[in-house]
Amino acid sequence: METTQSPPQNLAIVAEKYVKQYFRDHIDEKYFYHNFQHTCDVIEAARRLGTGYNLSLTDTEALILAAWFHDTGYDQGASGHEARGATNARRFLESHGYLEVGIQKVEHLIEATQMKFQPRNLLEEIMRDADYSHLGSELYWDRCSRVRQELLMTRQSFLTEEEWVQFELDFITNHHYHTELARQYFDNGKFKNIKQLKKYQQRITPSEDSQEERKWKKQKKKTEKELKELNLGRGVETMYRNTYRTHLNLSAIADNKANIMLSINAIIISIVISSLIPNFTAHPEYIMPTFLLLAVCLGALIFAILSTRPKVTKGETSREDITNKKTNLLFFGNFYNMTLDDFDWGMAEMIKDRNFLYSSMTRDIYFLGKVLAQKYRYLRICYGIFMYGLIMVVFAFGVALWLKR
Repeated sequence: METTQSPPQNLAIVAEKYVKQYFRDHIDEKYFYHNFQHTCDVIEAARRLGTGYNLSLTDTEALILAAWFHDTGYDQGASGHEARGATNARRFLESHGYLEVGIQKVEHLIEATQMKFQPRNLLEEIMRDADYSHLGSELYWDRCSRVRQELLMTRQSFLTEEEWVQFELDFITNHHYHTELARQYFDNGKFKNIKQLKKYQQRITPSEDSQEERKWKKQKKKTEKELKELNLGRGVETMYRNTYRTHLNLSAIADNKANIMLSINAIIISIVISSLIPNFTAHPEYIMPTFLLLAVCLGALIFAILSTRPKVTKGETSREDITNKKTNLLFFGNFYNMTLDDFDWGMAEMIKDRNFLYSSMTRDIYFLGKVLAQKYRYLRICYGIFMYGLIMVVFAFGVALWLKR
């Protein structure tokens, strides 16, 4: 007969809110895999298995509470995190009046998530199977990629593609689910992932290369050290995203400044033509300053227009250019006259080749910079004409007024 105290019905909800906040406050974001999302995945798998085995309410509750707290020990790193997670669970449950026998059950379930632990009962088997449910799910590739990032950021452990695939194959092939339901739910997906891993391994594992291929790879090794940073994924994406955002913001600022100059000078010209020129007969001394003002405004207007005038390109890229990686399909000016089939093929080729993709992004940023440099050069000339020209105009009107006396 169950002897655990039945706590409030919303304790699991309270635990969820507590753990979610705990991850935000105490666990470093560099734990890309062992995060709150992984905890939610384990909860979902635990509920599914628990329902399949018709667990009692108290056993189900203990299982869910253990799943919520099992990775909270990552606030002090991976080593010994299970024991710290159990301590966190005990502290939380004691504060909510949970009886000792129930707390111990939760602690034992958290301890069952240790790598080499052998489960002693059905609950512990369910807990372990839920913790590794991702091995047989469609989320496997995302999750194993997160594990790789986490190892790199927390342990400075960099693995090549070949080493990483072998590491994953060794782990997933040596793993087995303990419960019959877990095997029913996840084994087919796990075998499918193993098959895909082996196919990927065959594709990337070097075979006997021709002399030409060896020569090409030898040359490529010179740049591989620099390209290793590209495997960091999030850091590289953030760098490109910030660079794009900066360039686009600067372009918007330049266009805004040009629009200001267009408006001001157009207004001045319209006022001069409608107000000053008709009065030349009565005030001939204003002719020279007025035409000087018109020249200044017209010059500033021309360079403001030049800074915003779009440059027309042919808008077509050949398949040969794409094959030779001599083009950038990320800029519309290079593809707007291409057929959809050619563009779709070219994008697929670029996406398949990481170096080509990053090279295209780099080219895009480079030419954005070239366009920005031209915009700001024209704007500098525009503002220079406007500033120094107005000084001359004011001086000319002053001389005209002085001569009129």
